[in-house]
Amino acid sequence: MTDMASFREAVTAWAAGGTGDRAREPAARLGLRTVVLLEGLSDVAAVSALEARRGRDLAAEGVCVLSMGGAMNAGRFAGLLGPAGLGLRLTGLCDERERGYYARGWERAGAAPEGFFVCAADLEDELIRALGVTRVEELIRAEGDLRALQTFRRQPAQQGRTSEQQVRRFLGTKKGRKIGYGRVLVEALPRDRVPAPLDGLFAAL
Repeated sequence: MTDMASFREAVTAWAAGGTGDRAREPAARLGLRTVVLLEGLSDVAAVSALEARRGRDLAAEGVCVLSMGGAMNAGRFAGLLGPAGLGLRLTGLCDERERGYYARGWERAGAAPEGFFVCAADLEDELIRALGVTRVEELIRAEGDLRALQTFRRQPAQQGRTSEQQVRRFLGTKKGRKIGYGRVLVEALPRDRVPAPLDGLFAAL
């Protein structure tokens, strides 16, 4: 296990009620200065894909990208890792509906309130709009999921929804699908079409 993976594991255990002893040593050894708090693994996949596209090595830059397993955990993780905890700079990416969890967590942790970036609905919505639904459908076809999408669209619950809404919902219907497409969609983005919240996050790192 790498030092960064050990740090992530230790922080997750700490947030679940353990002690911070196992997190402090790898944090120091890695020279961590910033932690990117993300809601889930699909966001991590997207951030990792853009990191690779831009030739960045965030771990080498002292940045840890961390999934919290849900935005409601933002306060807990911010308190442990931010100015009141390990003293790391906090940043992150969240959905508009989850903004309050981040804002309250940042405030309680004593972190800069403008330190995180907000997606209009969620990151998948941002990526779909940046690419256009036709291009996303091409990618879904290339991944072998077009028939599944067509079947999904025939469901009564999807009638009356826009193509964009249907595609966005489809990406979350199967375990692991959203994670895989987090990478696929980012890798397909034109360089000048990176969604503003994701682009802003990287600019701040």
